[in-house]
Amino acid sequence: MIELSHLDLSFGEGSSAQQVLSDVTFNVLDGEVFGLVGESGSGKSTVLRCIAGLYDHWTGTITVDGHPVDKNLGKEHYRKVQMVFQDPYGSLHPKRSINSALIAPLQIHKIGDEDKRINEVLDQVGLPRSSRFRYPHQLSGGQRQRVAIARALILEPQLMLLDEPTSALDVSVQAEILNLLVQIRKERHLSYVMVSHDLAVITHLCDRLAVMRQGCIEEVLSKEALLTGKMKVDYTKTLYEASRSYDRAMANQLETA
Repeated sequence: MIELSHLDLSFGEGSSAQQVLSDVTFNVLDGEVFGLVGESGSGKSTVLRCIAGLYDHWTGTITVDGHPVDKNLGKEHYRKVQMVFQDPYGSLHPKRSINSALIAPLQIHKIGDEDKRINEVLDQVGLPRSSRFRYPHQLSGGQRQRVAIARALILEPQLMLLDEPTSALDVSVQAEILNLLVQIRKERHLSYVMVSHDLAVITHLCDRLAVMRQGCIEEVLSKEALLTGKMKVDYTKTLYEASRSYDRAMANQLETA
């Protein structure tokens, strides 16, 4: 489904340029859930933005379903690849109704049966059909994230990019959204790439994961290898131990390693 090879990305020019991705290489199989985990600033979300086409000044190669991602992406790419952002409070326009948010992709891609498609996707994400005529401030955080997921699903993509989709939500709501994502993947046979700093979230949802640090991939491993402690890289072991029982000494070790 996805192949990334030797992906590099820098921001700025000349002596002030800062490299944020370096030689990022991994693949995601059809129907697989692949996680990107690492501390803040490790480049996880930046990788998603490159795949989505939001950044185009990277070097290396990215292919999605056999088609290269480049600077001249057509509508087909954006229908095939959809992204759910971290903040449900910021990803929806506060002055536009939920109906407006859901109907816009259909109009852009000239897809008919608008009422039918909107009602169906609201049903699938567990929102009442009446919510389509509300505004974001009238919904809870969990409901807003369900709207964001519905907006991504309405074009029937093959790949969803999930950028910390539960981190801005209460713990009980996080579990609901994660279970919803599991259910939707099974029903639609979707592939996910999910970014998180939370290893518990990653192991709940993902088949394999890549551990990132300072714009590089430290290692790629299966969920089973993570759960049984079979990591090869010391940084991954430290990250894993820190996720199991947080303490200040461990956090300091991560920051200075």
